[in-house]
Amino acid sequence: MCGIAGIFNARSGLTPDPTVLERMADAIWHRGPDDGGVHRSGAAGFAFRRLAIIDLATGHQPLLSADGRRAIVFNGEIYNYRALRERCERSGRRFLTDSDTETILALYELDGPACVEALRGMFAFAIHDADADSLFLARDRLGIKPLYVHEQDGDLAFASEIKALRPVPGLRFTRDPEAIDDYCALRYVPAPRTIWKEVRKLPPGHTLFVRRGESPRVARYWQLRFEQAPHPGEAAALEMVRAKLDECVQSHLVSDVPLGAFLSGGIDSAAVVSSMAAHGGRPLTCTIGSPSGAHDERTAARRVAEHCGTDHREEIAAADVLRDLERIAWHCDEPLADASALPTLMVSAMARRHMKVALSGDGGDECFAGYERRYLFERREQRLRDTVPRWLRRGVLGPIGALWPRGEWLPRPLRAGTLLKNIAADPADGFFNTMAPRLVHGHSPLLHARAREAVRSRNPSELFHRLMDECRGLDAVSRAQYVDFHTFLADDVLAKVDRMSMAASLEVRVPLLDHEFVEMACRLPPELKLRGKTGKWIFREAIRPRVPAETLSGKKRGFEIPIAEWFRRDARKELGERLLAPRAATADVLDLEHVQRLHKEHLAGLQDHSTQLYTALMLQLWADRHHA
Repeated sequence: MCGIAGIFNARSGLTPDPTVLERMADAIWHRGPDDGGVHRSGAAGFAFRRLAIIDLATGHQPLLSADGRRAIVFNGEIYNYRALRERCERSGRRFLTDSDTETILALYELDGPACVEALRGMFAFAIHDADADSLFLARDRLGIKPLYVHEQDGDLAFASEIKALRPVPGLRFTRDPEAIDDYCALRYVPAPRTIWKEVRKLPPGHTLFVRRGESPRVARYWQLRFEQAPHPGEAAALEMVRAKLDECVQSHLVSDVPLGAFLSGGIDSAAVVSSMAAHGGRPLTCTIGSPSGAHDERTAARRVAEHCGTDHREEIAAADVLRDLERIAWHCDEPLADASALPTLMVSAMARRHMKVALSGDGGDECFAGYERRYLFERREQRLRDTVPRWLRRGVLGPIGALWPRGEWLPRPLRAGTLLKNIAADPADGFFNTMAPRLVHGHSPLLHARAREAVRSRNPSELFHRLMDECRGLDAVSRAQYVDFHTFLADDVLAKVDRMSMAASLEVRVPLLDHEFVEMACRLPPELKLRGKTGKWIFREAIRPRVPAETLSGKKRGFEIPIAEWFRRDARKELGERLLAPRAATADVLDLEHVQRLHKEHLAGLQDHSTQLYTALMLQLWADRHHA
């Protein structure tokens, strides 16, 4: 696990300044405090920071080919690199290291850009070929590892984090109004857009190739498919899921340094830990708790740890709320209003005191339709769309939904406004409404009038329409999963885990997002995933013999913090002062009068506006920390 950065002066041909490369590496020192280096060749320059995990002695980067004509910087882990290395050796390649990095470079020399199709793991890497005068970038299939690209006047810079692009002289960074619109609606910025107009995320499952004097070419090498195989029968399906889980977890255990796992007490982390324990050893597990006792998963995690016989560690995390949120804003580079970032940061810091690598259970919800209410509602809404005549949905139910009162004070059965609006809309707009509630004419009321005017003509759900078009013909649950894989998972969940773990210099691996495991899950019939009102049905049944019964029957809870209470009580003064103070940086972005109204209603207990207040706060903190 590392941090990579680089420059390719495809137009000017100038050799990058080594001092600039060193400053790029310094900006992401936290991603790799063990080692670093720079390399320059022709129009290319690479910078690198290393967190040493595999091949501790000879894994230095940037790594050069034997003839010195090709160079690579690589962030991630390739779990099948030994098998790939054997293939390269049969072709005559001789290796100087035992690293997966050199295996990627050797495979590129054999297969060119198609080398990514053979890689199994998480990765973002860059290869410069001096003979071809070219640069090749690649990102893993699910977006576990980040890769940002800044293209300006024909020259290109790339990095694991946006802050590493800042030292490059002359680069422009202009706030993107459409990205701010997306953030205020979704609470993250979906790829390929970033908060800056000039910077783009290389999308998951894509590569970029550029040759001197040519324009970059971005290509997709992997496509998530829900093409269902013939129903294998429940018994066979259960065994297939269990066997694939074990195979993926075992493949993720390769390490030359201490390794363990996060344990929340939920189904997904319990599945990973129980698989680790089922195949020998006594895995090290880590859990954090809340000092107030609210949202505390220590008891549930302890049950799993005792059942599986792990070497379990737990701590009570005491947060300095504003300081820690400012730290999150710094490490994320873009505004991200996922409240679980703070406990992720805390458990990463705790785990780092005991290990260098931690396995997590991220991805189980997307693979097996685990967001029960979300996917259940999507299935119900589609059934209503198929049943209720279009004229009635559009002409009567939609307008009623628009007028329906909204409020947490309403009994849940009476909160029907979103349902009525969603069944009146097409599936893409309906799912966007589910993921981005409380919008007015498609845009967040948090936006200042001038900011709304700047994006008035755009359709904020355009990305959801494109993704739904790509999976046209699928059932409602599979469509929702497909959109989640390409938006929420990659740009919220995985971005959060990467930034918070790397802030603590900890490598986190996600075996449930091994692409072979994902492909297997996506081929299963939807009724094996969402059965009745129960999400992840087949996954629950597959691990039932290995985990406590309470783990499977417990209510699903996210890895969250009590933000509603913070705004009302614990950090009321400091958060209120920071949230409501006028700032030049966001004067044309946030409607501060609207935010003040939300804040007043929230403090009075009239409604729970904590999500919107947190969204506004993280935008403020991001602007402050990055001088945006």
